[in-house]
Amino acid sequence: MSAPSDLQSKLDEASAAYEEFASRGLALDITRGKPAPEQLDLAADLLTAVSDDDCFSPGGVDTRNYGGLDGLIELREIFAPLLKVPAEQLLAGGNASLTFMAQALTFALMHGTAIDDRPWGQGPHKLLCPVPGYDRHFTLAESLGFELLTIPMDDEGPIISEAQRLAEDPAVKGMWLVPMYSNPTGITITEARARELAAMPTAAPDFTLLWDNAYGVHHLREDHPNNLDILSLCAEAGHPERAWIFASTSKITHAGAGVSFFAGGPATVDWMRANLGNIAIGPDKINQLRHVRFFSDSAGVEAHMRKHAEIIAPKFDAVLTALEDGLGADELAQWTSPDGGYFITLTTMEGIADRVVKLAGEAGVKLTPAGATHPYGLDPHNNVIRIAPTMPTLNEVELAAKGLVACVRLASYEKLLAG
Repeated sequence: MSAPSDLQSKLDEASAAYEEFASRGLALDITRGKPAPEQLDLAADLLTAVSDDDCFSPGGVDTRNYGGLDGLIELREIFAPLLKVPAEQLLAGGNASLTFMAQALTFALMHGTAIDDRPWGQGPHKLLCPVPGYDRHFTLAESLGFELLTIPMDDEGPIISEAQRLAEDPAVKGMWLVPMYSNPTGITITEARARELAAMPTAAPDFTLLWDNAYGVHHLREDHPNNLDILSLCAEAGHPERAWIFASTSKITHAGAGVSFFAGGPATVDWMRANLGNIAIGPDKINQLRHVRFFSDSAGVEAHMRKHAEIIAPKFDAVLTALEDGLGADELAQWTSPDGGYFITLTTMEGIADRVVKLAGEAGVKLTPAGATHPYGLDPHNNVIRIAPTMPTLNEVELAAKGLVACVRLASYEKLLAG
């Protein structure tokens, strides 16, 4: 450790740098993973893809009318190979996969699942939550009365030994997962770890992998991992109904007007379809037809996503460069360097994440609250910060990253000097 005089000198330098940044009067927001306007513009042709005299699907479905609970087959055939699921086991819905998640969990709480009709809500119900993780998963589950249990992760995914230990409790009904470019760490689950999850013994017979494939086609680099066929892995392990797969085009086309997907084993899809039939007649097929015409095929989706990468990869690189330049030499923090997805995770020294967020806010850089990456908003180490670089312009991202560095340096040397 540096001598107190050296630490005081570094603290003085960090304080001066912070004050200089704060004096600029900026108002930057890197809280949530929103697409930038330039990304939304990529899908502008969606708005004119269906007209009043041309609203029939290739199969002859009048998309203006009732019915078609599964969604347009042509849309499901485009996304089925990308998600590594059979088209007949893929349902297409409205604009938000979070709605599918809420519906599936509610159905399980009220009616049980495809392989056990005992309602989850009749007794204690818990979910495993790998951390750092996605705050909306935690908020949704908490709102439905689930107790949330944290699971640490390594570079391959959730730690199996800990998950298996907790799953010995029959009240543990499932586990949240973002398998590709996890929110917020960017970790992609390896096939070996996925096989372990598929085969893991559990006390609950209908233990479920809530497989939120939100970033399955959101690659930043040419060399990237591929989606896993989790349904086949589960079937091979003797648990064909274990995985519930969720996805959407929210960060592919228009975030507020995309389409969502649900997939599972054959019995699970029948179960979901039957429950959906009690609350809906069919999805917005006009919007689904827009997407069919816009993409044409799976290759069209992949080509479209390469355009997204051209816009946002430089923003990720700008953050990573600022972190390395400003924090690397003094080893004040660690951070992830994802190959896709929407987030970078910054890990500070323990006990200062909330201080960094507060400093940043006062300097005009709004960050996701410290603790948001953990259930109940409680990060026991108070050292995880999620960075979302996609929405601002490249220049704004560069400024925000430099400001964040100033905040981390100030908070770090404050703590070091305090002992």
